[in-house]
Amino acid sequence: MSSPLIEHFTRNGLLDRVYIDGEWVLPAGQDHAQVVDPSTEQPVAQVALGNAQDVDRAVAAARRAFSTWSASTPKDRAALLDRLHALVLERAELFAQVISLEMGAAIATARAAQVPVAAEHLRVARDLVTEYPFVTHRGDTAIVREPIGVCALITPWNWPLYQITAKVGPALAAGCTVVLKPSELAPLSALLFAQVVHDAGVPAGVFNLVNGGGGEVGAAMSAHPDVDMVSITGSTRAGVLVAQAAAPTVKRVAQELGGKSPNLILPDADLQGAVRAGVLSGFRNVGQSCSAPTRMLVPRERLAEVERIALETVATVVVGDPRDPQTTHGPVANRAQFNRVQEMIEAGIAEGARLVCGGTGRPAGLERGFYVRPTVFSGVQPRMRIAQEEIFGPVLSIIAYDSVDEAVAIANDTVYGLGAHVQGEDLAAARAVALRIRSGQVHINNPAWSPYVPFGGYKRSGNGREYGVEGLQEYLETKSILGWQGA
Repeated sequence: MSSPLIEHFTRNGLLDRVYIDGEWVLPAGQDHAQVVDPSTEQPVAQVALGNAQDVDRAVAAARRAFSTWSASTPKDRAALLDRLHALVLERAELFAQVISLEMGAAIATARAAQVPVAAEHLRVARDLVTEYPFVTHRGDTAIVREPIGVCALITPWNWPLYQITAKVGPALAAGCTVVLKPSELAPLSALLFAQVVHDAGVPAGVFNLVNGGGGEVGAAMSAHPDVDMVSITGSTRAGVLVAQAAAPTVKRVAQELGGKSPNLILPDADLQGAVRAGVLSGFRNVGQSCSAPTRMLVPRERLAEVERIALETVATVVVGDPRDPQTTHGPVANRAQFNRVQEMIEAGIAEGARLVCGGTGRPAGLERGFYVRPTVFSGVQPRMRIAQEEIFGPVLSIIAYDSVDEAVAIANDTVYGLGAHVQGEDLAAARAVALRIRSGQVHINNPAWSPYVPFGGYKRSGNGREYGVEGLQEYLETKSILGWQGA
């Protein structure tokens, strides 16, 4: 299945190039990264990596383009975003196949979630830029919102296209120019997106892509004196390194980092629906979502019932070949992540948590590939590693509580604060609990996802917001012009 996909990249000369100043050019860097199919553990492609010299070239191109692009009209920027949106949808199947290959997403998930929600960020950016009040008035003062400048965008491997469009869409809508560094572990969808940018007619220098590792390319982007802002989605450790590198040049840093999201099931909740939805939400994208609700907080007197429903729900999960349309969960994305998940399952067992299902090793019948057994622990204590550390795999911790006040305290007992869930029949009570949870987003009774709702973290989950109007505003500076309307 992978051969025709890789032929597409080879035929179009994308694997050995970076995209700078409107052209596919050979990088100055000599290093390469292997792209590994996580379902087979076999390399399927080799991608050229840039270096600090390539970052200099890309930033210079973005700086030259900024003066013109920042002066373009919102209508013109909306028209370009509309073309980007249409081309992503036109090539949706190609994107889905590539994402499944590079990071192991089940093809059904790639088609239904990875690609469509990525396209939504472009659509929303297009709509917002035509409506946003870039100039408002306060007395005789004009309050002007202007593009911040050249933006370095650093994106991860777990939702590779989705995280790119969540940053590129609003940045271009705001009038900024960008340099993108996707994850070197899942770079193929980013190369496809760069080709979409090129085909859509984005002016030279407005969008640039340099593949590379965080230690060189990411660090060079973060420290660069001509970069005005860095936006990173990644681990908390990576976010700290970016902030440290950016500090000497006092640039804005927006960070969407790790999470350990609670799912607080109130005593009056519809237990069957709440637990089933909670398990599936925690395991979405094979647990490789920073906001996945991987701590399920339940009334102690209903613990046995919760365990039964969780076990029944996991039995509906189909782990297997990501190219099979019947598969619901493919492998985790890479060897390092596979090893991390195994380590954390071992830690849960060692600390005395009770296995409801799953455990270490691969599921039966899967002898190769980075496949993980969907795992549910119960009897988890709030200070156990599996209740405190981000695992980034299909591992759920069930924690019992004796009162709602205790449940809220457990929910907040983490260095993270990205997402949370509250489930209960009494909406007023659920709202009251949601207001007490220290996180950037709280879901009451599993509402539908919206690309208009701001997303971001408290505490070590980061700062700044993505999506919707708040995501657009991250790429804007505020200027006050006094005396605009005269004395």
